[in-house]
Amino acid sequence: MFDFNNPVLTLAILFFNIAICEYLVRKTVLKHLGTALLVILVTAIEANLFLIPSASNPSVVYDVIFAYVAPISIFYLLLEVNFASIKKAGLPILIMFLIGSLGTVLGVFIAGNLIDGVEHIGDKFPMIAGMFTGTYTGGSINFNAVALHYDMNKDANLYTGAVAIDNIITAIWMVATIALPKFLQAWIPRAKQMGQSKEALTEKDLSDTEGLNPMNTSILVGLGLVALILSDWLATLCSIPSILILTTISLVLAQFRFIQELDGSRVLGILGIYLFLAVIGAYCELAALPKIGAIATYLLLFAFVLVLVHGLVTFILGYLFKIDWDIISIASQANVGGSGSAIALARSLDRNDLLLPSILIGTVGNAIGTYLGFMMVNFF
Repeated sequence: MFDFNNPVLTLAILFFNIAICEYLVRKTVLKHLGTALLVILVTAIEANLFLIPSASNPSVVYDVIFAYVAPISIFYLLLEVNFASIKKAGLPILIMFLIGSLGTVLGVFIAGNLIDGVEHIGDKFPMIAGMFTGTYTGGSINFNAVALHYDMNKDANLYTGAVAIDNIITAIWMVATIALPKFLQAWIPRAKQMGQSKEALTEKDLSDTEGLNPMNTSILVGLGLVALILSDWLATLCSIPSILILTTISLVLAQFRFIQELDGSRVLGILGIYLFLAVIGAYCELAALPKIGAIATYLLLFAFVLVLVHGLVTFILGYLFKIDWDIISIASQANVGGSGSAIALARSLDRNDLLLPSILIGTVGNAIGTYLGFMMVNFF
């Protein structure tokens, strides 16, 4: 009899799910969902149809992905954070990005107290607060780093609900940041401030495509494994979470030219994160959906108030500092949606001079978001 619980078959299905979702996002109207959310949804459907192991009968593959693949993927994605290049972004957009990060922290504080998060969302609200702090500082790398440390991935329905709400609010804020510069420029005109960097973007800057070869891939895999072992060992010697140590190791390594010249870290990182999200989908069970449904409204209200406060802080201080409205909007979008959506916004506003700065400030968010996320978890 055919064994649907075969770990090798399960892993093969997860990889095929990623390939199918990537195709759908690139070639169909489902591109608006994004690969991350689509991978979760497709795998969740399969798990609830008992085509692959679910949370009730998890596969050993899931444990391996949670324990090793996901944290190493975060390590790989952070290898692109080159602090020396950040100065090319220009001071105005960097200042606005840091102000936006402050707005996010303030927004989490206000929103969490406004909805009484622990009362209405439960004892996992501090982790949710940390995850949203991370993702609205720099992106999903930080969201997943906080979630992994606190095993939020095991509460897959709550995690998936948070991802879905994050996507909804990010989409709404994208519309807002497209409209606000034009509206504000009409009422309070500002001279355009050109991005400092004059460098042209390469295909590597704008896509997930990289050249892979056996030598570079072997070095990256080896570095990831050693960094994971080292971070776990150091975590046993102190009270610092291993994922924060792993983040720090990656950021230090990323400053070396040899590491910067290794192609493949982005592909390996994104693939690993998609595997992690696929397992999140497998852990989603229909029987648990009524529980998340009861708190979804509070999650949505929390995220909405958070981003509203972030926006008010960013645009008001940007107005006081006399910053170009386009720069304010792009910096804010880099906070809320990451560098990818900031690039899309820069293109929409016809600001090609701000394309590279959008990427550079996005790397700042990747660097600091996890630290701010853990700070807010401890606060709540």
